[in-house]
Amino acid sequence: MTETSTSLWRHANFRNLWLGQTASTLGSKMTGIALPLVAAQSLSASVFEMGLIVALEYVPYLLIGLFVGVWLDRRPKRPIIAFSDAARAVLLLAVPLAWWQDWLSAPLLMLIAFLVGCCSVISDVGTASFLPTVVSRKDLVQGNSKLEMSISVTNIGGSSVGGAVIQVMTAPFALIANAVTYAVSALFTLRITTAETPREGSDEGGSIWQDIREGLAFIVHNPTIRVLTGATLIFNFFTLAFEPIFLIFIVRTLEIEPIYIGLIFSATGAGALIGALIAERMGRALGLGRTLVVSTTLAGLASALLPVATVVPVALAIALVVVMRLVDGAMVIVGNVNLRSYRAAITPDHLQGRMNASIRTVVTGIAPVGAVVGGALGAFLGVTAALVVASVGILQAGVVLALSPVRSVTDVPGVLENEEEEPALKDA
Repeated sequence: MTETSTSLWRHANFRNLWLGQTASTLGSKMTGIALPLVAAQSLSASVFEMGLIVALEYVPYLLIGLFVGVWLDRRPKRPIIAFSDAARAVLLLAVPLAWWQDWLSAPLLMLIAFLVGCCSVISDVGTASFLPTVVSRKDLVQGNSKLEMSISVTNIGGSSVGGAVIQVMTAPFALIANAVTYAVSALFTLRITTAETPREGSDEGGSIWQDIREGLAFIVHNPTIRVLTGATLIFNFFTLAFEPIFLIFIVRTLEIEPIYIGLIFSATGAGALIGALIAERMGRALGLGRTLVVSTTLAGLASALLPVATVVPVALAIALVVVMRLVDGAMVIVGNVNLRSYRAAITPDHLQGRMNASIRTVVTGIAPVGAVVGGALGAFLGVTAALVVASVGILQAGVVLALSPVRSVTDVPGVLENEEEEPALKDA
C-alpha cells in the first residue's frame, strides 16, 4: 500500500486484521452477555457474584496492562494477538464442558472471566499497536475508521446475536458459538503476512520495570502525547461521571418509559456507526487538530443541553434526548479515530505497545473514580445540576485541545523520520 492508495479494502493484510477484529469484537459482545447469563440461569448466582463476574473481565486492564505493553514491544505482535484469541476460545469451551460434567461453579466462572479479560487486554492493546505495522501512517485514520465501524456494528447487533444464540442453544452451550468467533479471529490474524522487526535488544530481556518507565516517560515528556492523554483523561472522567446520572435523569426526572429508553441507547450505537463513517472525511475537511477540538466540544454541548428536555413535552423530550445521544455517539468516535491515529503516527514503533497499554491503563483506572464522583454529585447537587457540572467537565477536554498546538495540526504525518527523536508538532 502506498500513501496515495484510496481504499484499505484492497489491502489483503488489513482485510485479514479487520475480519479478525470484527469476529473478536462480536465474540466480546457475546461473552459480555453469555457469562453473566450462565451465572444467573445455571448457577443462580447472587447479585454480588454477578457483579464480580462482570468486574473481573475489566480488572486485568489495571493489573497487567503495563506488562502487556512491554511484552508486545519485545516480541512480534501478530502471533501474540492470535494466541490471545485462541486462548479465549479454549477458556470459553471449558464452561459447557464443566457444566456437562457438573463441575461448574461461581468461583470457576469468575476465574474464567478473569482469564478471558487478560486475553482481551492483550488483543485490545496488541491490535492498536499492530495497526501502524500493517498499514502506512497516512492510512491510520482510514484503518481506525474501518475498525471502529465494525465495533459500532457489533455493538448494535452483537447483543441481539448473543441473545438469539443463547435462546436457541441455552447459555452454557451458546459459549461454543462464542468460542468459534474467537477461533475465526485467530485464523484471520495468522493470515497476515506483514513482516515485523522485533525491537533491537529485546531478546536480552532487560528490566521489565525499566521498559515500563520508558513507556510512561514517553507519554509524560512528549508534549503532544501528554496533551492528547490529558484531554482523553478529562473527557473519560466526566463521561463516566455523567452516565449513571443520565440514567437516573431519563428514568426519574423525565419519567421516560422503558421502550423509549432502549431507543435512546440505540441512538448512541447508531451515532457511533455514523461517526466511524464520517471520521476520515471530517478530518480531511477540517484538519486533524480542528476535528479533535470540534468533535470533543460538540459531544460536550450535546450533553450540556440535556436539561432543556425538562421544560418541553414528553414526546419532544424523547426526540431531543435521542438526537443528543446520536450526536454524542458520532462525535466521540470521530474524535477517537483521529486522536488514536495521530497518537500512533507520532509514536516510534518500538514504543507502540507500551504507549497504548499505558494510556489504556490510566483511562480504565479513572473509570470507577468518575462513576463514584458522578454519584456523589447527583446526591449533593441533584440530578439535573450534576448533569450540567459533568457536561461542563467534558467541555474542558475541548478547551485543553483548543489551547494547545494540537489544534493547528492539519494531517497525520506519513513517516516518522527519526524514531530516536521526540516527534514534534511539525504542522503546528
